[in-house]
Amino acid sequence: MPETALNFNHNQPVYTVSEISLSIKRMVEDHFGVVRLRGEISGWKQAASGHVYFRVKDDNACLDAVCWRGNACKLPFKAEDGLEVILTGRITTYPGKSSYQIVVDRMEPAGLGALMALLEKRRKQLEEEGLFKSERKKPLPFLPRVVGVITSPTGAVIRDILHRLSDRFPVHVILWPVMVQGEGAAAQVAEAIYGFNSLMPNAQCPVPDILIVARGGGSIEDLWAFNEEIVVRAAAASRIPLISAVGHETDTTLIDYASDRRAPTPTAAAEMAVPVREELWLGLKQLDARLSAATQRLLSQRHDRLDGLSRGLPRPVQLLQTAAQRLDDWDERLLAALPAALTRREQQLALMAAHLKPQLLLGDIRKGLERLHECQSRMQESWQRRLERCEEKLQNLAAMLESVNYQRVLERGFALVKDMGGKLVTNAAQAKAQETLAIVFKDGEVKVNP
Repeated sequence: MPETALNFNHNQPVYTVSEISLSIKRMVEDHFGVVRLRGEISGWKQAASGHVYFRVKDDNACLDAVCWRGNACKLPFKAEDGLEVILTGRITTYPGKSSYQIVVDRMEPAGLGALMALLEKRRKQLEEEGLFKSERKKPLPFLPRVVGVITSPTGAVIRDILHRLSDRFPVHVILWPVMVQGEGAAAQVAEAIYGFNSLMPNAQCPVPDILIVARGGGSIEDLWAFNEEIVVRAAAASRIPLISAVGHETDTTLIDYASDRRAPTPTAAAEMAVPVREELWLGLKQLDARLSAATQRLLSQRHDRLDGLSRGLPRPVQLLQTAAQRLDDWDERLLAALPAALTRREQQLALMAAHLKPQLLLGDIRKGLERLHECQSRMQESWQRRLERCEEKLQNLAAMLESVNYQRVLERGFALVKDMGGKLVTNAAQAKAQETLAIVFKDGEVKVNP
């Protein structure tokens, strides 16, 4: 090889690989100390250490990115592939791979459109899992004894809820204080929902019959904690019926889809949780009045029917008079029949004696007298039994008449209403037409003015 081809400058310094890498690292970090970078997330991966590694790209290039654990846990939303973000950090190099990367200190969605796209993607994913199905939603209790509220303890929301509950139907309220915005808010809300559901019935703290998750209005970024997947899954898994009241009426978060009922405002959530005590009291009074009126109508109908049936029966005195007359008739006939029977027997005996021989007469007479006494005894027993049957029948008739006697009805608490002429008053129209009415009780009569 010619000597001119070997023209090396042996005076140039010799660097090690580490020296060159560190020199490039300082140069890059000095020039790009703090940068804001916009791009789309790709290859999002969180290591077991908590650090997050991913790439941010646009149409023509891509850049490695790393977010250390301390900053990763402070991200206001859950990032994922395909989300366009704005990163704030510093450009540095990684000598181990001879590559450059951005160390992310802050991350935010690149405008409202990116947040809405992420929200819609998450909503579809959770909906496909069935978390928003109407079959999963539980009915709200009619009259809860304990209401659990998950919200900030210092805001106006809790005061509005307590004031509205006190106006409608005062109940026992248990507040689980949480952050409703910023770092850790989603985890606290989910923990509160799980905490209420894990209470035991025999614990010192009573188990709520209904839960209210509430927050005031704000931007979509302010309400983002209630769009986090951990909060939505906690609301869907709640065994206690849950009302979401996040933001104003026009605000919608993912917890609204998973809750059992969505309220447009925290005040409306309190109205959904309990009824109005005065309305319940008025309803009870109306039902009581209807029950009393129905009872009065039923008693009046039964009284009219009993009165109609009693008019179809004969008077008890008349029945007794007829039976008494029949008894006297039987007694008279019996008294007349006994001597006549004895007379006929005596005539027959005399006729038979005329045909008998004297020596046989005494024996026949003795036998005849015995038969006569026997017949007389049997006849008396027969009449006695017949009289007893008649008397028993008469007593049964008297007991039956006594059972329908209106005096017995009065003794059971009923009363007769008569006009001043002594006629029965059987309906309200007749009663209103009278100036004075007489109400007959079991122990006397009272005059009243209708």
